[in-house]
Amino acid sequence: MKTRLFLILMMLAAAFGVSAVELTSIQTFDVKPGNSPAVNKVNLQKAIDWASAKGAALFVEPSEEPYHVDGGIILKKNVSLVGVHGPTHRGTAHPTKKQPVGSVFAITDKENAFITVELGTQIKGIQFWYPEQTIKDPEAIIPYKPTIKVSQTSRTQGVYLSCLTFYGEYLAFDFNASRENPCELMTFEHCYGYPLSGEFIRMDYCYDVPRILHCHVNPAAQRYIGGQYSRAVVDAVIAKKTYAYTINHTDNAQIIDLFTFGTYGGILLDSESYGQLTNFNFDCVAVGILKRGSNTKNRNWQIAQGSIIANTGEKVQNIHPIIIEGQGHTSLSNVEAFSGGNGALTTVAENSTWDYLLVRGDQKLTVSVWGSRMRNYISDSPVTVENKEAVIQMVGCFDKEENVYNKTFGGNN
Repeated sequence: MKTRLFLILMMLAAAFGVSAVELTSIQTFDVKPGNSPAVNKVNLQKAIDWASAKGAALFVEPSEEPYHVDGGIILKKNVSLVGVHGPTHRGTAHPTKKQPVGSVFAITDKENAFITVELGTQIKGIQFWYPEQTIKDPEAIIPYKPTIKVSQTSRTQGVYLSCLTFYGEYLAFDFNASRENPCELMTFEHCYGYPLSGEFIRMDYCYDVPRILHCHVNPAAQRYIGGQYSRAVVDAVIAKKTYAYTINHTDNAQIIDLFTFGTYGGILLDSESYGQLTNFNFDCVAVGILKRGSNTKNRNWQIAQGSIIANTGEKVQNIHPIIIEGQGHTSLSNVEAFSGGNGALTTVAENSTWDYLLVRGDQKLTVSVWGSRMRNYISDSPVTVENKEAVIQMVGCFDKEENVYNKTFGGNN
C-alpha cells in the first residue's frame, strides 16, 4: 500500500511541478473517509495551516468512500489541494453504489461555503458531491452555499482551479469580490457541473485577465452518480432567470470553450467588463448572451465561433439568442443561432426564437456582425432595434430563408 501511494505521489508531483516531499496526503492529518464531517473539517484545516507555512501541496488520497467534510474551510495562501482526477464530466462512478469514487469530498453543510480560497492557491483533480441534494423534486432543492468562494477579507491573486466536477451544487464558484478586496489572475479550467441556482461561475472585481477555459454545464453531469435530473428540476433552474456565467468589473477577460445546457441564460457580460468570448455553445436557454456596457472607451467584447439554441424559459416573444444594451462596441463573428425542441426540459411550443439579435436602450452603441447564420426566428427581421442611437452593421450573414443578409441600421442610413 505504501509503495502504491508513493508511486501515485511521485506521478502527481511530476504533474503539478512540486517535489514528492511537498505533496502530503490529507490522511496524514487524520482526514479519513470514516470520520464525521466535523472532525474532518478540523483536521483538514490543520493540514492547510501546516501546508501554508511551507508552500506545500496536500494530496486528497483516492478512496472508495468519500471524505465527509463540513464547510467553512479556508485554503490559506500558498497551498495546493490536489486529487487524482483529470477532466471528468460524467464523474468516476462507484461500481455498486450511486456515488463517486476517487478524490471526493461529500458535503451536507447547509450553512457555510465549503472552501474559501486565498492568495496563490490551487484546487485540482477533485470532485464535490452533495449526497442530500434532490434530483427529482424542484420543491426540495437545497440552496447550499457556494462550493468554492473567493476571500472577502483579503486581496486574492493567482488562484488556479482545474479538473473539478460538482454533483448537486447550488453555486459552484462565487468569485464576487469587492472594490476594497479585488481579486486578480483567476483561472477556471476543465470544470463541470449543473448548479441548481443556474449560476456556475460568477465573478466581480476580478482583474488582470481572468480566464474561464473549457467549462461544461449540463444536468447530465449527475447521470452516472445519482441519476438524471428530472425535467421538473431543470425547468425550476431555468425559472430562476440566472446566467450560468456572469462577468463584471474585469479587464480583458479570456473566455474560451464554454458549454451550457438548461439554464435561463448562457453568459452575462455586465456593464463594467470587456474581453473575448470564443468557441461556445449555449444550448436550451432563453437568452444566450446578454452584453452591457457603461462607456464607449473600453466596454467592448469580441465574440466569435459559437452557437446558441434559444427555446425555453419565456414566451417566444421574449426569447432572444443575443441581447445588447448600454454602451460600447460588440463584434460578433460566426455566431449561429437556431431553435427546436428537447425532451429534457420544457420548450416553447413554437420551437423558435423571436429574433436573432435584440438591441435596446437609449445610449450610443455599435455592433458588427459577420458571417453568422440566423435560423428559426419568428419575426420578419432577424434584428430587433429598440435603440435609436444604435449603429449596427451586418455583413455576409444568412437569414432564416438562407438568403444572404447584408444590412446597416442607424448611422448615416
